[in-house]
Amino acid sequence: MKRLQSAGVIDRVDLYVGDATELPFAHGSFDAVFMSFTLELFDTPEIPLVLEQCRQVLRPGGRIGLVAMVKPEQPGLAIRLYEWCHARWPAMVDCRPIHAREALQEAGFTIEIAKQLMMWGLPIDVVRARK
Repeated sequence: MKRLQSAGVIDRVDLYVGDATELPFAHGSFDAVFMSFTLELFDTPEIPLVLEQCRQVLRPGGRIGLVAMVKPEQPGLAIRLYEWCHARWPAMVDCRPIHAREALQEAGFTIEIAKQLMMWGLPIDVVRARK
């Protein structure tokens, strides 16, 4: 709240705390949804539930933007080391590589733009998809 006040946007922002598998918004409420290094925090069985909720709150033709750590078919040393650390210290190394593009497609989104970038030697997907 303090940051919103100091930025002068407190009157234009609503903050909600909730469960991403049960979003508290009406169907078709939003033009866009954006998640950055968020989807990979959910347990694998929850990912389709979260994406379904995103689809529901998007208007027809709405967009989703996603930035996520990639789970490559042939993981290199950086990914293997990262996953090893995640398995041992999940509270400190909280994200994990996932198949983000596939998850979006399986949830019924159409991928419009997808780029793979590298961050600290780890592959990252930046994806925009449409409902």
